[in-house]
Amino acid sequence: MGKANELGRTQQTNACGRSSSGPSATGDALALPTGGSLANASLPGETDWELARRQFLKTSGMGLGAAVLGAMLPQNSSASGISSSSDRPRAKRVIFLFMAGAPSQIDLFDYKPELDKQFRKPLPPSISMGQRVTAMTKGKEQLVAPSKYKFARQGENGIWMCELLPHLSKVADDLCIVNSFNTNAINHDPAKTFICTGSEIPGRASMGAWISYGLGSMNRDLPDFVVLNSAYWTGGTRNTQALYSRLWGSGPLPSRHQGVKFQTSGDPVLFLSNPRGIDPRIRRRMLDTVGEVNRQHFDRIGDPEIETTIAQQEMAFRMQSSVPELTEVAGEPQSMLDLYGPEVTKTGSFARNCLLARRMIERGVRFVQIFHRGWDHHTILPKQLPGQCFDVDQPCAALIQDLKQRGLLEDTLIVFAGEFGRTTYCQGTLERDNYGRDHHPRCFSGWLAGGGVRGGMMHGQTDEFSYNVVADPVAVRDLHATMLHLLGIDHERLTFPFQGLDQRLTGVEPARVVQEILT
Repeated sequence: MGKANELGRTQQTNACGRSSSGPSATGDALALPTGGSLANASLPGETDWELARRQFLKTSGMGLGAAVLGAMLPQNSSASGISSSSDRPRAKRVIFLFMAGAPSQIDLFDYKPELDKQFRKPLPPSISMGQRVTAMTKGKEQLVAPSKYKFARQGENGIWMCELLPHLSKVADDLCIVNSFNTNAINHDPAKTFICTGSEIPGRASMGAWISYGLGSMNRDLPDFVVLNSAYWTGGTRNTQALYSRLWGSGPLPSRHQGVKFQTSGDPVLFLSNPRGIDPRIRRRMLDTVGEVNRQHFDRIGDPEIETTIAQQEMAFRMQSSVPELTEVAGEPQSMLDLYGPEVTKTGSFARNCLLARRMIERGVRFVQIFHRGWDHHTILPKQLPGQCFDVDQPCAALIQDLKQRGLLEDTLIVFAGEFGRTTYCQGTLERDNYGRDHHPRCFSGWLAGGGVRGGMMHGQTDEFSYNVVADPVAVRDLHATMLHLLGIDHERLTFPFQGLDQRLTGVEPARVVQEILT
């Protein structure tokens, strides 16, 4: 069934509350009437009046929803009805490189040489302006810790980059470094939830889910949205927070739009292999039987999550063929493996995940999100940061080069960012070559490449302490609006009704497309 009809059903169901998902949506507890059809059966304990009411609500609501949504989204799953005012989409797909734990902008991208003169001096009150701080530094003296690392201008336009990023420095002309990102959240979990879903409160749909919902699939044999988590990181395991599935969840959207997490060991996707003693032919017959029961249940109940279950089961069957080929990198030429660096052959490495991301978007995956942890450097930052940079520097540069030589970078948007920034004042021991930094929401750095973004530029400016944004601020909602715009979607029109409110990725507060960084 076309996407317009699917969305119509979903709109009706979720307008009053979130529909069920998972095994319960298949109606496992429903008793089938002997010699009859599910479509004409009542639920246990249901009166004829209740059955008639439920059937009326199902058919009338679905019909209205399909009619409304049919005007927004045509059957081919394009986003013409929610398109932005741009003349055309600049990107078809997104790779989001999420640096969980929050990299220090002062030590990587936001060059502040004058801070050397402020070593061990208190942060001026005129800079901090009474900002709230975490419990870890509350009541403690805020002494300035300049970066110990050297910076140099890179590329034709001379953008500043840290010495720990030699490979990224070689592709500086493809990068748009944003030093003026800012967020609302000061602690990790709400900040990660905010940048991944547009809200600090759990339960909202994630970026990838929204894009899957708005644009649809480019490959029926693979998910629209894939999640890859690094199995390890070099910067140490201290202060490492968990990653929860809500970061790639679908929220009130149909569950088919949630991210599919690929595993670092065993089956790439959970339960992909046939159970012991079950061959593909038997599994196909089992799937057909269960699918028929579910379709009968859907005809009677009208819950769109039943169709989601059917679609997911069929997708899983097709993925038995598509996924093993996708995740097997041994066929890549040695020159390509060398490009991504020595870690690429290690399962679960960030390098391998970057190569897999290229292979995925090459085959039609719409949104790939890679999580790399280990950036939470409250203490001994100089000891841990080089390892983190080793993990990501060469693979990120390789991903850009790889996409570029295949002609894919121009319509693939790459985003590199953490959840917030780091303070200019020290946490823990303060020496020239030993310091840590606390959480800082007022400014942080990241970069974008490809997909309609101008390369070789720096956008936004912070004060001399890398503490406050003083020019061209880019809020998290602005980043989301810009990503959707580059995909050809108007962030104000991509909505979903839920609990009386038209939900959207950018929420109800103002958000703008950052036109200054676009080609």
